[in-house]
Amino acid sequence: MMRVDPEILEAIYTQKDENLLELSQRQPILLIFLRHFGCTFCKQTMSDLARVRDQIEAKGLLPIIIHMASEELATKRLHHFNLPNIGHVSDPDLSLYAYFGLKKGTFSQLYGLKVVVGGMKALAEGFSLPTASKEYGNISQMPGVFVLETGEIKLAFIHSTVADRANYMQIVADYLALKIN
Repeated sequence: MMRVDPEILEAIYTQKDENLLELSQRQPILLIFLRHFGCTFCKQTMSDLARVRDQIEAKGLLPIIIHMASEELATKRLHHFNLPNIGHVSDPDLSLYAYFGLKKGTFSQLYGLKVVVGGMKALAEGFSLPTASKEYGNISQMPGVFVLETGEIKLAFIHSTVADRANYMQIVADYLALKIN
């Protein structure tokens, strides 16, 4: 789909001191770009991911989270959502988000009717109201999900609103179907 500059991937390290280029050469990576950690939908994303993480890994993909917070804060938040020891990358200046084509949201992408309805559903599921804090990240940043293999983006799920809910197992199935064809 799209080749990523190997020098960029080689310069990006997880908190486990592993760079994305080497990781993507060993196995496909499911890169999950989060919104800010105080976002209701980010909490929903982490909960969804925790529920299917073992299944994703059993299919041969390594989930790695990209976020805007400090490494320490992210480790705490991810542990809180039952994602201990998951690989993650801190991108506070949003350069990786921009490189992967993830933009700042428009008013309707951040606050439109679909977002309000999605937020009500998330609240009904028990996810708390959003809390904005600069330490959590930029509240206008849009999220996305990518499958990265041998330095190449093989599949992308770009959110059209912040309330879009990625189906991780469907993304994995779509990627695996691409490999067969």
